[in-house]
Amino acid sequence: MHAFLFMKIDIELIRNILYKGGYLEWDKASLEGIAECYTFLEQFASNKIIYGINTGFGPMAQWRVADDHLRDLQYNIIRSHATGAGEALDDFSVRASMLARVGSFAQCKSGVHPELVALLTEFINRGIYPFIPKHGSVGASGDLVQLAHIALCLIGEGKVHYQGEWRKTREVMNECGLQPIHIHIREGLSCTNGTSVMTGISAVNQIDAENLLHLATISAVWMNEIAGSYDDLMAAPLNEARRHAGQIRIAEQMRQMSQGSQRLQKREAKLYDDAHKDVQVFKDKVQAYYSLRCAPQILGPIADTLAYSRQVIEEELNAASDNPIVDPVTQNVYHGGNFHGDYISLEADKMKIAMVRLAMISERQLNYLCHDRLNGILPPFLNMGTLGLNYGIQACQFTATSTTAECQTLAMPNYVHSIPNNNDNQDIVSMGTNSAELCTQVINNCYQVLSVLFLAMAQAVDCLGIADQLAPATKAQYDAIRAITPTIIEDTPFYEDLVNIEAYLRSIK
Repeated sequence: MHAFLFMKIDIELIRNILYKGGYLEWDKASLEGIAECYTFLEQFASNKIIYGINTGFGPMAQWRVADDHLRDLQYNIIRSHATGAGEALDDFSVRASMLARVGSFAQCKSGVHPELVALLTEFINRGIYPFIPKHGSVGASGDLVQLAHIALCLIGEGKVHYQGEWRKTREVMNECGLQPIHIHIREGLSCTNGTSVMTGISAVNQIDAENLLHLATISAVWMNEIAGSYDDLMAAPLNEARRHAGQIRIAEQMRQMSQGSQRLQKREAKLYDDAHKDVQVFKDKVQAYYSLRCAPQILGPIADTLAYSRQVIEEELNAASDNPIVDPVTQNVYHGGNFHGDYISLEADKMKIAMVRLAMISERQLNYLCHDRLNGILPPFLNMGTLGLNYGIQACQFTATSTTAECQTLAMPNYVHSIPNNNDNQDIVSMGTNSAELCTQVINNCYQVLSVLFLAMAQAVDCLGIADQLAPATKAQYDAIRAITPTIIEDTPFYEDLVNIEAYLRSIK
């Protein structure tokens, strides 16, 4: 018996491979462990009844499969379950899903032949993306349908997205000098059984959600600079008194981002001396509106939510989510439900709700900028043209508001929604992949809302002529937006500018 040190897959590795040109490399211990697990299963399976090796699948497990049909059994689960519908998952989600499957195999508890892991790694590193439809998983025996579409390509069938084109899998494999996997013992079941698609999508969502939180934190500082707020809203004693780690961390980041700002005011210099004793009505607001002043308290819970979701996702990336579990250490095969997607489903819903809240505070900040009777310092809708003749960003606000409203509608948790199926074998399911996909939709919406907000904040800076008074961190964002689109005076279509701003915001990760 051996204890193996396995390759670890985490969010940073996925970020590196998805966005920075990194490649997946195997450590020697993992490869040896996979081979030893396969050898153990090959020996152990003789004269034993093991689910999915010599039995049918799901409710069909009560039927034994004859020895001369065992290879067909593995091919049949792949072909019969490649039944997804809808649009294809994007390349990032597909690649992350394959990485998650590699992470599961790397635990050396699946009993698969090493050639399966080798081919899956080639797909990842060469940018060969199996066609995976968005719809099909109930997240109970994992992502059976979507994983079957990956497996279909690994046996040389189906289609893949390669170098920007959809092509037959076998053609691309021949071009790359790759051979389809062979069925040895249980490769068909192991390929299709597990939480890897919901986990891969969630890993991509985690990267984007963390980026959005970073952008929202910058926005919080920038908005308070525009408003000329008192800076004690981000003070350490204030926020530490609340005790929550996320709020404390957001306030600290805001203090760092605001360093060098000439726009934020000191309360002790304006209101804590005798200069105010004859003033009856204060020109500057004693306290800013909640969407500005309460940013640490609103973004803090989002930060805490994302910190925990990262932990859960990384645990799942390095989890054996197969069934049964093949354990060469204890010399046994265990039947259970590690493929059930509740962990990911719950975190995806929590992340989704947190991102809806992020969209909401961003939309309210935008409303502050557009509403001259609220801010008291800016023209209506940041209109630098002729009032009545020109409209500024009035219609851009419509887009952000409607998109935020859609987010609120999508906030309903999917984790609490279960429909029994599979002859009630799957009598309670996680809907984890649906949860992850709905979270993706909310994240995409958040980028659109923030694109309008960043456009508006840059315009507000120009309305006030305060670009040189901003903190270096927010001035860098102003400069980036102005490199994309100029100051708005005459009416112009905004849709291409918003697309370009969104692309910029996504690139920050």
